[in-house]
Amino acid sequence: YTILSKVHSDRNVYPSAEVLFVQVFEREYFKGEFPPYPKPGEISNDPITFNTNLMGYSDRPGWLHYIQRTPYSDGVLYGSPTVENVGKTTIFEVFAFRNLFLDLWSLYLMQHSFSSQADFPLPYQAEFFIRNMNVEEMLASEVLGDFLGAVKNIWQPEHLNAINITSALDRGGRVPLPFNDMKEGVYVMVGADVPFSSCLREVENPQNQLRCSQEMEPVITCDKKFRTQFHIDWCKISLV
Repeated sequence: YTILSKVHSDRNVYPSAEVLFVQVFEREYFKGEFPPYPKPGEISNDPITFNTNLMGYSDRPGWLHYIQRTPYSDGVLYGSPTVENVGKTTIFEVFAFRNLFLDLWSLYLMQHSFSSQADFPLPYQAEFFIRNMNVEEMLASEVLGDFLGAVKNIWQPEHLNAINITSALDRGGRVPLPFNDMKEGVYVMVGADVPFSSCLREVENPQNQLRCSQEMEPVITCDKKFRTQFHIDWCKISLV
């Protein structure tokens, strides 16, 4: 996967097709782009929002998603480019608004898809549903890295990569109630170069299938590899 941050105007980036791409718009960085410019040591907490679109259009292509929870949080652009983007240069307009003063600062983000796949083929794909995460939390490089490390531990591939991340809300999930720190849930697609491990296939055995049909937790021996940080819904795992 590719994660970029601190975008400058006219910056060229090179995501690969069918590999997760993440672009972070750091609010802290953009605060210095609006006059009056802060003096050294001066702290500003102005609300800033971002808007993105394909140049010449009012929205982004279907594969590219954007999220910013509040004007006081960073914006995140993410998605998995399709093979149709290979060899094409795509220009995005990114607008930063300082809400208090209705100031506008714009930049162009150029993206080039240069590969039809990762540097190595990933023919085996597993999609996990993580119940205790929101999408922007999962997109953080250290969190995604921890998750991929846990998956690699139970799968043991030579090569593994994140292919895509989708909010459960985009799959028809319900908006969580605003208490008890409830999360919306996230689907994470991971690709690897070796067949699925026995642990990943445990959910397919008849006993676990029965437990899932009764809305009970299946018995997965490697769940403890995730449990301290990621709450996996093993009944929703998809092996492709």
